Amino acid sequence: MHSGPLLLAALVAAAAAPALMAQASSAPVRPPILGVAHIRLKTADLAAARNFYGRYLGYQEPFELDSLAVFKVNDRQYIEVEPTLKQESEDRLVHIAFETGDARRLRDYLASRLVEVPLAVKPDADGNLSFFIKDADGHSVEFVEYSKGSLHSRNFGKALPRTRISERMIHVGFTIQDRAAADKLYRDILGFRLQWYGGMTDERTDWVSMRVPDGTDWLEYMLNQPHPSPKTLGVMNHLALGVPSTEQGYKTVVERGMNQPDKPKIGRDGKWQLNLYDPNFTRAELMEPAPVQPPCCSPILAP
Repeated sequence: MHSGPLLLAALVAAAAAPALMAQASSAPVRPPILGVAHIRLKTADLAAARNFYGRYLGYQEPFELDSLAVFKVNDRQYIEVEPTLKQESEDRLVHIAFETGDARRLRDYLASRLVEVPLAVKPDADGNLSFFIKDADGHSVEFVEYSKGSLHSRNFGKALPRTRISERMIHVGFTIQDRAAADKLYRDILGFRLQWYGGMTDERTDWVSMRVPDGTDWLEYMLNQPHPSPKTLGVMNHLALGVPSTEQGYKTVVERGMNQPDKPKIGRDGKWQLNLYDPNFTRAELMEPAPVQPPCCSPILAP
């Protein structure tokens, strides 16, 4: 006796299905997020920063950009340093940036996922297409699409000396107070994948590595730092450079005159690493690519 209403409901649903499918198919799709593009840091002494990144780490500045010092790791990765640190209590990290294959499509995709984004993507001062968002911890995160004719593209293949301590920035890291809130953006919306997690002991998680969805670089959540000092922030808000040998990296920076008390050690992830610090405490970590002993806490996602 209820077949009439049920049949009507089925007909209405069938009629609406094509429209719903069309709406779903027209929803923006996330374009590729390829890797770390740059990290921008503050310094109180630009000459000292140039000594660290230029002399000790061996990077060149391929072009001038306002008051920034821009050190080239490779054609697609840079360390930017601005002389704007005024107070010891300030965070040295300005922002991190990831490369995308299509900045405008990524903006549209993020808008569709209710992430606050600018109204439009326009060429920036470098000539690239880029835009910023804020994560749950207030970090500024930039997405960059390298454009033809930009400062960067005009210098592809240049300023790549053999003095470079590393040819690849493999990850960046910063403090995260709420892992679940961070995952909502980086994992659920942007598509980053869990690569490894570990801690100072096997019973806790202090670090979470989240790999970009379309490359091998990663973002490291630095957890359990509720009230970090400026020096601790410099340790946590860091960059990591891939090297074939941390021992050789240690010898190189010492030969170049760096007063380097730390020596290479094996981290909790089973990899050799060497911690270097710029004049304002920001950590530049040298890291070998593969574990030499089993990592604690969790397996490492294969490339």
